[in-house]
Amino acid sequence: MFIENDLHFVYHLGSDSSTLTMLKRILSLSLFTLLASSPALAQEQVVNIYSARHYPSDEALYSQFTRTTGIRINRVDADDAGILARLRAEGSASPADVILLVDAARLWRGEADGLFQPVKSTILDAAIPAQLRGAAGSDGGSAWYGFSTRARVIVYDKIKVKREDVDTYEELGDAKNKGRLCIRSGSHPYNLSLFGAVLEHLGDQKTEAWLKGMVDNMARAPKGGDTDQIRAVASGECAVAVTNTYYLARLMRSSKPEDQAVVERVGVVFPNQSSWGTHVNIAGGAVAKHAKNPANAVKFLEYLASPQAQEHFANGNNEWPTAKGVKLDNPALQAMGGNSFKSETIPISVVGRNSVKVQQMLDRAGFR
Repeated sequence: MFIENDLHFVYHLGSDSSTLTMLKRILSLSLFTLLASSPALAQEQVVNIYSARHYPSDEALYSQFTRTTGIRINRVDADDAGILARLRAEGSASPADVILLVDAARLWRGEADGLFQPVKSTILDAAIPAQLRGAAGSDGGSAWYGFSTRARVIVYDKIKVKREDVDTYEELGDAKNKGRLCIRSGSHPYNLSLFGAVLEHLGDQKTEAWLKGMVDNMARAPKGGDTDQIRAVASGECAVAVTNTYYLARLMRSSKPEDQAVVERVGVVFPNQSSWGTHVNIAGGAVAKHAKNPANAVKFLEYLASPQAQEHFANGNNEWPTAKGVKLDNPALQAMGGNSFKSETIPISVVGRNSVKVQQMLDRAGFR
């Protein structure tokens, strides 16, 4: 039934590339639903994952979990918004056990919409700091846990820009950087979370003025992803940009001459080290509200907090691990200062709640 209805829906959409991508996701989700509900598979140990982490390096992470536990993983990859929409549509019929999302605001939204169930785990509580967990339920369980972080940093042209002119987020909206800024869409979750954090620090009036200042300072209209912004700085299209650290780390660890040329041209700043600290976003996991395999789901989350999984986040995908006491061996992250930078400490839930207000400010500021 799911596959028949989804094919009927796609038939009327057309055949452009974006539609084909949607088709793949719809069909994979439909097949996933069919397989997960099959009586033939009910006897074996499985965990069904909806994941917004589509990093090739994570395949080793999943394989190791199955080898260690004997629990087979059924996984569907989609973006954060698509996963949350699917959970709402499926309701109690959802086959999902584990939800993996890569943005604080999305984790908060899933929690606020009641799509997760509280998890009680002494292993997770001992490993993951309290500020990187979802709200505790009446039984003391947390709605979600953060398993890795990425800092939202500023990169700049070392030839054209002085470091001290871009060492705070506020300076991105200062007139001294007029015509210099490249940035991806303001509505992208990475930026919404950053702006939501700034709103908490600066308040409504100053934040909206700051957003308008960034619009005035843009070298071009927002487009592309974070790697595109870094390359635009290196090419001279702009002089200042904003990126998550793991995009820069990938270029730093690349052996391609063109990537090394980019790295040589740009400098990196962890903003606001003298004030509230650099904004960090998180990737986290939760147990779905209607999980059919909740015990296996908790085992998977506990596995993500283990030293071997945490080291994978650091060395496989250039993210900072969140569990206490994990050794950081990634040369790119170490070159950026390891984990010694000062990061902000406001609760992730606050950042999520601010996202709606920030979007309204972006609309008024003309920040696309």
